[in-house]
Amino acid sequence: MKTLLSTSAVALTVTAGAAFADTNACLITKTDTNPFFVKMKEGATAAAAEAGINLSTFAGKYDGDVETQVAAVETCIASGAKGILITPTDSRALVPVISQARDAGALVIALDTPFEPTDAADATFATDNFKAGVLIGEWAKATMGEAAADAKIALLDLNASEVSVDYQRNNGFLQGFGIDIKDPTDIGDEDDPRIVGNDVTNGSSDGGRTAMENLLQVDPDINLVYTINEPAAAGAYEALKSFGKEEGVLIVSVDGGCPGVKDIGAGVIGATSMQFPLLMASKGIEAIKTFVETGEKPQNSEGLDFFNTGVELITDTPVDGVPSLSSEDGLKKCWG
Repeated sequence: MKTLLSTSAVALTVTAGAAFADTNACLITKTDTNPFFVKMKEGATAAAAEAGINLSTFAGKYDGDVETQVAAVETCIASGAKGILITPTDSRALVPVISQARDAGALVIALDTPFEPTDAADATFATDNFKAGVLIGEWAKATMGEAAADAKIALLDLNASEVSVDYQRNNGFLQGFGIDIKDPTDIGDEDDPRIVGNDVTNGSSDGGRTAMENLLQVDPDINLVYTINEPAAAGAYEALKSFGKEEGVLIVSVDGGCPGVKDIGAGVIGATSMQFPLLMASKGIEAIKTFVETGEKPQNSEGLDFFNTGVELITDTPVDGVPSLSSEDGLKKCWG
């Protein structure tokens, strides 16, 4: 384990907030390049400074970098952190080290991506990712109308580890589109003939481009593309454009970052489900502050440890029965 710490420490992105008090806390994100996590870090840093908490931040080298996140948690334990906010890059593989952190007395809060099982953390502040998927699925089905029955769908997911945020959004989209889901905790086992296939993107533009190119080789007539996030959507669009197929293909996504909302206005993305990383981060810091002061762990009004931070559909072509905001209104609420 000492070897793991020494070799991984170089890869950690670390910044420390001003030490206004003797309370240490950590934020660990999947990467420090995705605008979603950049904004989350900004929100957590600002909230920690206001609360008088000394915050250290860490990030993986890429989405799926379990080793670096494990090393980050171990560093936080060693520093005596009272609270750890983490967006787990693998919602199952990180559970053992999270258990160690809790045994050491730290409050552990999952942001954006729930652990499996969810009670591996003390609480979760996140979008209802399944609902986010349902919204874009319902919108796509209504937008396509009768043509939805013969859709050719490409599913651009996160990575091979199938973390909760990945299969929840994917399967929510399928359900919203009217496709039966065999296993809500799995990806790729549906046998609906409209699904051309799944490919992974690592949540990046380059990954989205490659995945789209791969699936176009399977079926060049794809006309509906689901993407795990907006960077992947941007990459998918570039691939479609390179094949001369950018017209007549609907792209739907999840995130609600300002670049993605602008892509709605430009016609690159048809609809996206907006989530709120600043709220996740600030609520997480608030929970750590309360825990340090009172020993109380967060619970919502129903006595549960999941806090839904909200989701809104953004599109410039609204449909009946699916509430939405325009890209103009979305730009007033977006991040990044």
